Amino acid sequence: MDRTFPEALPDIASVAAVLGDPSRAAMCAALMNGLVWTATELTTYAALGAPTVSKHLDKLIAAGVVDEVRQGRHRYLRVAGDEVAHVIESLGVIAPGPVASTPSLRVSKRNDQVRAGRTCYKHFAGQFGVGLTEQLHRRGHLGPDWQLTDDGNTLLSSWGMCDASTHPAMPCMDSTERRFHLAGELGKRLCTLLFDNGWVHRIGTSRAVRLSPRGQQQLASAGLTPLTVPEQTANAG
Repeated sequence: MDRTFPEALPDIASVAAVLGDPSRAAMCAALMNGLVWTATELTTYAALGAPTVSKHLDKLIAAGVVDEVRQGRHRYLRVAGDEVAHVIESLGVIAPGPVASTPSLRVSKRNDQVRAGRTCYKHFAGQFGVGLTEQLHRRGHLGPDWQLTDDGNTLLSSWGMCDASTHPAMPCMDSTERRFHLAGELGKRLCTLLFDNGWVHRIGTSRAVRLSPRGQQQLASAGLTPLTVPEQTANAG
């Protein structure tokens, strides 16, 4: 028998139920690299059969957690926007810990890579993202209100970001560091800029990222040091 309540409430429980399955949660975590994935790639990632993955994806799409883009016979999946990505990262913050992963050297190195630096949907997270954000604050490029200062606008303009001061910023609690990294439109633009400039590279198809030598040099010239990903993780995988 359905329960009724004295007022209209958002149906949080139905969305939570969709995200409550470990396999679906893992797929959402994979999609937090900010890229589109094929159903086949998610099948490999989740180590499940194609029919099972298809059913999981149908539920995520129906709940509005994942968007589907079809092109011919191909099916592409992505996180359904900034708000959904923020919810996924926030759930990671309150989670008691990570789910179990395969006990192997390769997996251990990948976990180190993800913690050292990664994308949180379309902005930087992990030790790199948090470190970069904190240094931008300390050097006066971000104000206490998380908006870009005149000095910050000058810096990002010199890096190639047009109209940097018009992009709003916001803090996002980092799920591994338990400190804030830069999010909002400014966080997304900065992430895109560093990728486009070749200062940051992805490590394989995971969320993990690393600074290129040129990126290390450019950030160091702006006084943003040390922000290098540890060598043993940067060179792995």
